[in-house]
Amino acid sequence: MFSREVRCLDLDDWHAADPVRVTTTAAQVADSLPLAIGVATRQPPDRLRPLMEALTLTLAGPDVDADARERVSVADPKKAYDELALTVERHPQAALALGQLLRQTPSLGTLPGLAAEAAAYSMLLGGSEFAAWLAGRGATRSPEPDRPLVRVERDGGRLSVQLDRPERRNAFSFRMREELFEALEIAALDATIDEVELTGAGPVFSSGGDLAEFGTAKDLVAAYLVRLERAPWRLVDRMRERVTVRVHGAAVGAGIEMAAFAGRVVASPDTFFLLPEVAMGLVPGAGGTVSVPRRVGRWRAAWMMLSGARVDAGTALRWGLVDEIGDHDG
Repeated sequence: MFSREVRCLDLDDWHAADPVRVTTTAAQVADSLPLAIGVATRQPPDRLRPLMEALTLTLAGPDVDADARERVSVADPKKAYDELALTVERHPQAALALGQLLRQTPSLGTLPGLAAEAAAYSMLLGGSEFAAWLAGRGATRSPEPDRPLVRVERDGGRLSVQLDRPERRNAFSFRMREELFEALEIAALDATIDEVELTGAGPVFSSGGDLAEFGTAKDLVAAYLVRLERAPWRLVDRMRERVTVRVHGAAVGAGIEMAAFAGRVVASPDTFFLLPEVAMGLVPGAGGTVSVPRRVGRWRAAWMMLSGARVDAGTALRWGLVDEIGDHDG
């Protein structure tokens, strides 16, 4: 499949390539707008590493060692490429914005990285792809309960924070985000709190952003500034050595984006992780283009975000997306 937004490099054809050609092509790939995806069914020689590092990601077949973070193991690399290319063809604005964003955020500090992400996210909120998703979404509005959406308990130097909106699968509404920011701010301002644990009530940790509120922002510049100023994930990052996040069931979108900032992430064996934003015409907007690449590398982050595929707990542990698999008490 050919697309002007994505290119395929068959790395099997590059095994005998001249080192100068490898270096030159790597520089061209790194400086190009289209996504560049490698396909490998045989183990690439080490001299191709500069090229693989420059690619958006490499899809590796069963006979390829997939320990390197630039590679994602798939049963059929060429089929997997066609599926990614189809996603890019359907959502070129979001896919290209994501590709460029992931080339920036891993080298930036947290606030500059979040600023770059928020700018791209706010831009795409005004785009035609997101508008098309909104038009096809249908009604999803439901009233919020007349009670706190975040529970906070303190026991000495330990602060327990729980997302408590199980009837909406702990989806992040504006109100929940504000309550979570205020809860985490307690620890950020109090040095006597030496441990923060974040959990979710009900069957899942979090289903991500509340879809009922997507597209309701009227002032995209104001939304950009609020996304930076009142971001709970900034506080998680600031206190990362003190923060443990325990995820279970599902950690979707903002759920895993925020959790990935923590110093320790513990997942129950049934947990799956999903980043679905590109299919909505967006990029991750809860810090995921900063936090997830720090844990798994920008290549596997790109695959998660472009494919929208589920990542199970075992894969998340091997990749470093989580630090431990443990039982869920709730």
